[in-house]
Amino acid sequence: MRTIAAILLSAITTTLSAANEDAGSWINLFDGETLYGWTTLGDVQWEVEEGAIVSAEGTGGLIATTSQFSNFELTLKLRLKARCSSGLVFRGTLGGHPTENGSSVLWLSEPRDSKSPWHEIAISARGAEVQVTIDGKPAEFTSGTNSVGHIALLFHHNNRAQVAIKDVQLRPLGLKPIFNGKDLDGWKAIPGKRSKFNVVDGAINITDGNGQIDTTGVYKNFLLQLDIISNGKHLNSGVFYRTPPGEFWMGYESQVRNQFIKDDRTQPYDFGTGGNYGNQNARKVVSNDHEWFTKTIVANGNHTAIWINGYQVSDFLDTRPVSPQGQGKAGYVNKAGTINLQGHDPTTDLSFKNILLQEYPDN
Repeated sequence: MRTIAAILLSAITTTLSAANEDAGSWINLFDGETLYGWTTLGDVQWEVEEGAIVSAEGTGGLIATTSQFSNFELTLKLRLKARCSSGLVFRGTLGGHPTENGSSVLWLSEPRDSKSPWHEIAISARGAEVQVTIDGKPAEFTSGTNSVGHIALLFHHNNRAQVAIKDVQLRPLGLKPIFNGKDLDGWKAIPGKRSKFNVVDGAINITDGNGQIDTTGVYKNFLLQLDIISNGKHLNSGVFYRTPPGEFWMGYESQVRNQFIKDDRTQPYDFGTGGNYGNQNARKVVSNDHEWFTKTIVANGNHTAIWINGYQVSDFLDTRPVSPQGQGKAGYVNKAGTINLQGHDPTTDLSFKNILLQEYPDN
C-alpha cells in the first residue's frame, strides 16, 4: 500500500514532468576555461580565474553571450565584492542602455559587511511569464519588452568593484517536435537521389547516399535540438538549415563527422561534428561514433552557434554579402528555408531523433 508521502511525491513529480515536457537539454554558456561564445563592450578587462568569468580593470561595460535566447531556464552562480553593484541582463540588446532597449535586468548589490558569497541565480522565461530567484527566494527585476536577446553581465566601477559568474547553464523551453517519431509526416525526400529514409525505433534512419530529407515547413531564426548517432566509423552527414525548398545541399550545413587528426580532438577532420561546413571548423570534436549525442543549433540573423552534448564547438558570424543562390558556403543566407538531414554516400548509416524546435521572430 502506498503511503501518503509516496502519493504526494508522485503527484509532484507528475506535475513537474508535465510542466517541463517541452523543455530541451541543458547547454553550457561558459566552458569554465575560456571566453569562447562571449563578447564584450566597454573598457573592462574580463578574465577567467579558477573556473569563473571575473571583471578586472576598467570603468564600465558588459560581457554578453554572442548567441541570443528566447524561452529558457537559466542557472548560474554570481559573486559580488562587498559594497558593489551589478546587473544580470537577459533577452538583452547590445546597443543602448538596458533600461531603454527592451532588456530585462536583475539588479544586484552586495552589503557593506558581506563576505561576498556565491549566490545561486535562477531565471525561468517563457513568453511574458518570467520568474527570478536568488538563493531560492523570489527576486524583483526590471521586465523588458524583448522576446529574444543576449545574456549579459554588467560591470559598474564603484568601490573597486569586482563581479564574477560561473556554472552558467541554459535549457530551452517551449520546444515543439518537428518529427513525430512514428512516420515521415512533415518531411519530404529530395527525389531522384540514392539515400533511403526509414523510421526505426523512433528515429529517422538514413542509409546510402547521396540524398537529403527536408522539413515541409521553412524556418529562419530558431533554436534546434536533436539527438544523432553515427552507426559506423567516421561516417559523414550533416544537418542543413535555411535551404531553399527543393534545392540539394544548399543553405548552411552543420557537419556530422566524429573524426579528428592524430588523436587530438582539437584538430577536427573535415570541419568536425558541429563545424559550420565550408566556413568554420569545430573547435573540438566532442562526440563519438556508435554513441547518441545531442546537437543544439542557434541560428538568429547572421549568427549561428553550435553545441555538442552541451559544449559549444562553433560560433560563426556571417559578415559576407548575401548569397543569391542560398549557398551558405558562398555567402550569407538571409531567407527562411528547410531544415534537412543529409545522406552523404553509400556508407551512410545514421539516425536522428527527438528533433525539437523553438522559433524566434524574424529580426
